[in-house]
Amino acid sequence: MRRVPENGDRPMEPTHALSFDQPDLLPALHALDDAALDRLPFGVIGFGADGTVSRYNSTESRLSGLAVARVVGLPLFTEVAQCMNNYLVASRFEDAMARGTVLDTTLDYVLTWRMRPTPVRLRLLSAPDVPTCYLLLLRS
Repeated sequence: MRRVPENGDRPMEPTHALSFDQPDLLPALHALDDAALDRLPFGVIGFGADGTVSRYNSTESRLSGLAVARVVGLPLFTEVAQCMNNYLVASRFEDAMARGTVLDTTLDYVLTWRMRPTPVRLRLLSAPDVPTCYLLLLRS
């Protein structure tokens, strides 16, 4: 069942059906409003083509220790997640956007910036027809 929030921005979707590994996750994820995004059991960071963070769910905020208000509006790969500013993560988003291709890749990764090394699974999502790219983080 879909409901449109009062602000009319994004339709609400049930989050219990969304999983980190589900196929075709990008459209469903992008359709979630911020409250629904906050209920997901994995971290979600949304950013635009310029790399500026526009969405940051409370799960990722709690697990990273970075407040949503502190992160939204900052460049993701140069100020928030410098340890992902490399060919494994940032370059894949850049390449997909430059080519106008879909990106849906999952990889094992170790977060190292401002924290003890933390193993995670990352899912990188972008598509030419969706204005926001998404980086999902699943901690063990």
